[in-house]
Amino acid sequence: MLTLAVGVVAGTICTSCNQEQRFADQRESVPERRVDSAASTLWRANGLLGTGVRNTEEPGYGPESDQGNSGFLDPSTERCIESYGPAIKRYSGLYGFDWRLVLAIMKQESRYSRTAESYRGAIGLMQLMPLTREELGMKLDLEDLSHPEHNIQAGIFYLRTLYDLFEGAEEADRLKLTLAAYNAGLSRVRDAQELAIHLDDEPMQWQAVKDALPLLSKQFYTLHRTVWGQDKPRSGWFGNSRETIKYVDSVIDYYDAFRLAMN
Repeated sequence: MLTLAVGVVAGTICTSCNQEQRFADQRESVPERRVDSAASTLWRANGLLGTGVRNTEEPGYGPESDQGNSGFLDPSTERCIESYGPAIKRYSGLYGFDWRLVLAIMKQESRYSRTAESYRGAIGLMQLMPLTREELGMKLDLEDLSHPEHNIQAGIFYLRTLYDLFEGAEEADRLKLTLAAYNAGLSRVRDAQELAIHLDDEPMQWQAVKDALPLLSKQFYTLHRTVWGQDKPRSGWFGNSRETIKYVDSVIDYYDAFRLAMN
């Protein structure tokens, strides 16, 4: 049995959990507060604001009311929560994540489309690649990872697997490193970490890895020769650093907005 024990990063990761035991649904009492212009701007900028912002004095608003909280969300997010919310919450609790983080990843990955498929063959709500699907299917004994619930379970399990590999990083850095690996692949992040070490930077800090990712492209082959003794990084050249950095930023922005919208 794999035991999972982690800290807390802005409400993202649960503590002391394992794969066979779900967390009790605990909610803290959150003081009611009016929606200010800054929060409204953040939600609108991230496409999360619906037709209007509900006042905290309206019936149904508050940390214990999902109906009130959903009033802040765009229709596609509301529909996703209605259709897949129970599965997202169940497997997020099982593997120790805040379900709103998973919702943010899902929005960025597939725009909540269960039939989404990338040109590289990634499929489903969590956009799992073919080789990843094969490995996860065997590990979790799941046959059809195109099924939404199976796709959600496998995606969150994979996210957890990546998260565990960055033990020792500060929690905020750990989350961003995990997201970068989910998007670009673990090998790309490992190459960037190795390059960060060569540059006397801290490989477990996201900023150091973020700075190193662009240096994995082909134009820096002389640097690669110095670090790896060949003209390319260990996992080959990487030319999509901007996409990965934008991905991490977007997921974090969505997550921050969801936490504001759904206390």
